[in-house]
Amino acid sequence: MRPFLARLWAVTRGLTMGVRGAVLDGEGRILLVKHGYVGGWHMPGGGVEVGETAEQALVRELQEEANVTPKGRPQLLGVFHHPGFSQRDHVLVYVVRDYVWSGPRTPDREITDCRFFPLDALPEGTTPGTRRRIAEIVDGVALADRW
Repeated sequence: MRPFLARLWAVTRGLTMGVRGAVLDGEGRILLVKHGYVGGWHMPGGGVEVGETAEQALVRELQEEANVTPKGRPQLLGVFHHPGFSQRDHVLVYVVRDYVWSGPRTPDREITDCRFFPLDALPEGTTPGTRRRIAEIVDGVALADRW
């Protein structure tokens, strides 16, 4: 009976978790990506896989989506409920200031564009959640609890 209850719990109470990286350079710019499957500009990131820590997922996603490898541990900004994805989804946002960037990423079906933008000149289509996180990091706006 216990395996059945465990599966039932996972279906009815399952939590999903994602990570995003606010990759900031020394020139007042942030790295944003454009996905092929959803509109707008976003901080690079994605889902935490089974058996992976949030930091491991962040490192993997930054490399896959943006050719970025953090040096040292990224700084956790906060955990945000993301009901637009699901009522049980949460996103951990990390600030990454020390990293190696191996150059522009070749566009493909997942990431159609990836580049740095000045913080005071974000591209049209930057998502509201991305803009809020940037304001929290750069302008000291109080952290929200929702994406």
